[in-house]
Amino acid sequence: MKYQSINSELFVKNRAKFIAQMQPNALAVFNSNDIFSTGADSTLPFHQHRNIFYLSGVDQEESILVLFPDAKNTKHKEILFVKETNEHIAIWEGAKLSKKQATEVSDVQTVYWLKDFDVLFEAMMKEAQTVYFNNNNHYRQVVEMETREDRFIKKLKNDYPNHHIENNFPIMQALRGVKEAEEIQLIQQACNITEKGFKRVLGFVKPGVMEYEIEAEYAYEFLKNRSKGFAYTPIIGSGYNACVLHYIENNKVCKDGDMLLMDVGAEYANYSSDMTRTVPVNGRFTARQKAVYQAVLNVKNEATKMLVSGTLWEAYHKEVGKLMTSELVGLGLLDSADIQNQDPKKPAYKKYFMHGTSHHMGLDTHDFGVLKEPMVANMVFTVEPGIYIPEEKMGIRLEDDVVIQSSGAPLNLMKNIPIEVEAIETYMNA
Repeated sequence: MKYQSINSELFVKNRAKFIAQMQPNALAVFNSNDIFSTGADSTLPFHQHRNIFYLSGVDQEESILVLFPDAKNTKHKEILFVKETNEHIAIWEGAKLSKKQATEVSDVQTVYWLKDFDVLFEAMMKEAQTVYFNNNNHYRQVVEMETREDRFIKKLKNDYPNHHIENNFPIMQALRGVKEAEEIQLIQQACNITEKGFKRVLGFVKPGVMEYEIEAEYAYEFLKNRSKGFAYTPIIGSGYNACVLHYIENNKVCKDGDMLLMDVGAEYANYSSDMTRTVPVNGRFTARQKAVYQAVLNVKNEATKMLVSGTLWEAYHKEVGKLMTSELVGLGLLDSADIQNQDPKKPAYKKYFMHGTSHHMGLDTHDFGVLKEPMVANMVFTVEPGIYIPEEKMGIRLEDDVVIQSSGAPLNLMKNIPIEVEAIETYMNA
């Protein structure tokens, strides 16, 4: 891995929190992700399943974590199963984790080879009454393929039909939504790498540059700083493309007079950052661009102040809608008639600002985290309002990542990334 090693104490704490929520005589199983084929002998780069990484730090394929706190054999309260390495694998792929290394990474003391899983699991299931399976019930999830976890769950239900099955998602959602200090440090590192990429790009952008060339500049800076790359598919849209919320082709020329929207973020140690900045291609805002930009920045600044302990996510978004409505009126995009005649289920401001303002962020860019309970300290949220005006071929979105504090304003992990009009122009014209 490119990233520096992580103190295993983080994973010890995470496992303890999960175990504390388990029912008596229950075990929980966490599988690594598959390596996905693209055809012939080619594969996509491996990305570890976030839950097994969160609980163990193990970052390789064909790994399984079992938690069984009430196991009669005390060695089996926590078990890692990892792929047995050999000389052939070491030569062709690089050596996999040894048992000793797996313990060093995770602080799980009992490690077996994966080939021993079926026999040992059958013995443990004779003691257990409940099994927690690892599935994805994220509110934005879209699943169109069968995963290694899906195959395991299917086999589990077939082989052990009399066991009680529990979904671990409610536990993982609550736990992963509130970060440990070590996790916030890792997210901060991802944000710092993103900062370096953005500052590099500010000196590169000019009329005639291709959107994909800008993407390449970010990729260079990210990889140079121990990131494996983008935390998500980058959005680099100039002119009208900035009005397409998930524009990812990044294949058009940046033209003089256009605004350039860049929604990018580096990952670090599997943790995400999520930044959006919008800049004038030629380095100078027009009066209109500046007015719209400042309106978005005003909303972002006021919205950020509301991200405090005790805030309710749904109520927060309603308040942000009111802020945006006021700014859109000031820009002449909405008038009193639009507001008076609006459908409460689809407020007038949604014509120009159609997405949400904040989401949990962490191991996933749209991370696990409860949304119907008050915000608490150490939750990490994005704050990302935008105004999109297709008829003017202009879309502006601004986004930072912030940590909820126990009291007072949130901690902005991107406070050193230029965002004010004057700062953007200064960097671009240095």
